[in-house]
Amino acid sequence: MNVQFKKGVLELIVLVAVNKKDMYGYELVAEVSKVVDVNEGTIYPLLKRLTNEHYFETYLRESTEGPPRKYYHLTDAGKIYKQQLENEWDGLQRSVNSFLKEHEYE
Repeated sequence: MNVQFKKGVLELIVLVAVNKKDMYGYELVAEVSKVVDVNEGTIYPLLKRLTNEHYFETYLRESTEGPPRKYYHLTDAGKIYKQQLENEWDGLQRSVNSFLKEHEYE
């Protein structure tokens, strides 16, 4: 997948995934990787930025497999931001698809 396409949609995918349920970092990498190929080095800086922008809250939860895990929870501001990104994505997708359809036989 084109790197720029992936960068543009990654934030939306992360917000949608965490909206579904609170997740810890590695779990989120696995979930996002179902859609686009990503690694921890891509996700963790994004999580830090979204947390700093108050779209996520974090909390620790004990793990049976080692140290406590940091979970990410979407805040009310994060839900609003997610909806804005979804609306922008829908509009962009419609516009691009319409343009491509108009020009597919040229």
